[in-house]
Amino acid sequence: MAKCPVVTLADGNKIPALGLGTWKSAPSQVYEAVLEAIRVGYRHIDCALVYLNEPEVGRAIGHAIKEGLITREELFITTKCWNSFHSKQKVLECCNRSLRALGLDYIDLYLVHWPQAYKEGGDLFPKDENGHIQLADIDYLETWEGMEECKRKGLVRSIGVSNFNSEQITRLVKSCEIKPVMNQIECHPYLTQKKLIALCEDFQIKTTAYSPLGSPDRPWAPKGEKTLMEDDTVKTIAKKHGVTPAQVLIRYPIERGLISIPKSTNKARIAENFKVLNFSLDPADVEILNGLDKNFRVCVLDADVNSKYYPFNIPY
Repeated sequence: MAKCPVVTLADGNKIPALGLGTWKSAPSQVYEAVLEAIRVGYRHIDCALVYLNEPEVGRAIGHAIKEGLITREELFITTKCWNSFHSKQKVLECCNRSLRALGLDYIDLYLVHWPQAYKEGGDLFPKDENGHIQLADIDYLETWEGMEECKRKGLVRSIGVSNFNSEQITRLVKSCEIKPVMNQIECHPYLTQKKLIALCEDFQIKTTAYSPLGSPDRPWAPKGEKTLMEDDTVKTIAKKHGVTPAQVLIRYPIERGLISIPKSTNKARIAENFKVLNFSLDPADVEILNGLDKNFRVCVLDADVNSKYYPFNIPY
């Protein structure tokens, strides 16, 4: 079995460079997917409260530990604080909710899922009578105080953010007591994020690339859209290495020193995705893939565009 490279975070904790993403994984399928991933060799599982499948993920983790496939210490579990839990006390409530759902004593990496906040105390996606998301004016700096408290209480080992832009990262780093060690962002050859990643590196913040395949199965994809996996350049590089286009795309963030978290519930694909550890892309391949950048973002959450903390209103 290929050994997964690890990335050392600024706080000294180590994160496997390849993880299993669970966004869009149906609860009925994610139990088997996580179990299979652990059997294949994955040691990093990426979760979130809002994915509505943490209990099933937790059941699979518990099963794997009970069967002796793995120990808790060998696993790295990431999950995220949702937008409707952004006040300081609510962050702790959200964290404890995820811990209960996952059946864990601690979370390895806890992230603020988005910088913008929703109205608290009700639905995960609270809406007004016109069907618009009910935003809340809660500064993510307050949210971060709750994250720091989670770490101080030992509920989590590391804390970070997700979908934060350059200005938000800079402002947070300048004001916080415990610095974020991770920014999880959409990243693939059509959205290389070079400037944001470089800024994060300056602050000793690592980057996780979500949707490394460009999320071809996203519900809002335009009909007939040509996917990243169908890109001729990606296919040419795949042919050169004797691998699939998907494997090239999953390997690409790893070659850049990032964490890659492809999602799948298909057993064959879970195993195929893990085989990206069996080959490397040449530096020239990475440069060619970098050249495909067209600032094409698939995960925009544009219902939140009116929040003053919406992250995608500036270039990066």
